[in-house]
Amino acid sequence: MRRFRRLRAAPGAPPVGADALRGPAAPVWLLDLDNTLHDAMTVVFPRINRAMTEYVARWLELAHEEADALRGHYWRRYGATLTGLVRHHGVDPHHFLRETHPFPDLERIVRRDRRLAHALRRLPGRRIVVTNAPMHYAARVVRALGIAAHIEAIVSIETMSFAGQLQPKPSRPMLRRLVARLRVPAARCVLVEDSVANLAGAHRVGLRTVLVTGISHRSHHPSRRTRAGPARRVGVQVQSVAHLPRKALRSATITR
Repeated sequence: MRRFRRLRAAPGAPPVGADALRGPAAPVWLLDLDNTLHDAMTVVFPRINRAMTEYVARWLELAHEEADALRGHYWRRYGATLTGLVRHHGVDPHHFLRETHPFPDLERIVRRDRRLAHALRRLPGRRIVVTNAPMHYAARVVRALGIAAHIEAIVSIETMSFAGQLQPKPSRPMLRRLVARLRVPAARCVLVEDSVANLAGAHRVGLRTVLVTGISHRSHHPSRRTRAGPARRVGVQVQSVAHLPRKALRSATITR
């Protein structure tokens, strides 16, 4: 595949390119999903991790402990367990994603923060979800959070492929292709993430960066927390995306 696949409009959102807030220098907000727009740590991630471990154990005929270790190893090495399984074991990515993200009760377990929709509405520019999760899961989470009207499109892991290989976040080539597909300078794009590794890749590509610390970083000791600043890979920190509009209005690091 030689080009990024077409961006998929979020369910219930206006067509791609129809955001009325877009201006000649407005930011393009690239929003991570899990642990950035909602808390996946308590219920969602444990269930996904368990389903992935069980899939690896079945597919590779491994003991549960070995499968869990391999799942974690591929996630740390590639940014997504699926990438390692496809590259080294020939796993069908569509089958894997379907089997590991079933969630018949997703709308019940997603924690909805009513401040989120208000915050996204206040963000000037375009708002696009970019996630290493599959589309069927990401679209349902966006709807469950009540933010579909404020999201222009969803870029899911199925679209993050090139020359037959998956390249999810933190892949720099994938981010470059995404920026090219959006037809904006990299410096106008802002990746909003809970993952420092993903933000580091984005920083090297020339994107601006926002670290969301309130969910996956809440247990970190202050001495282990990443520092933010114009010369660092993390430009700005916020505890929650709900705080992002206020921070964006005050910070030239985000909106310059």
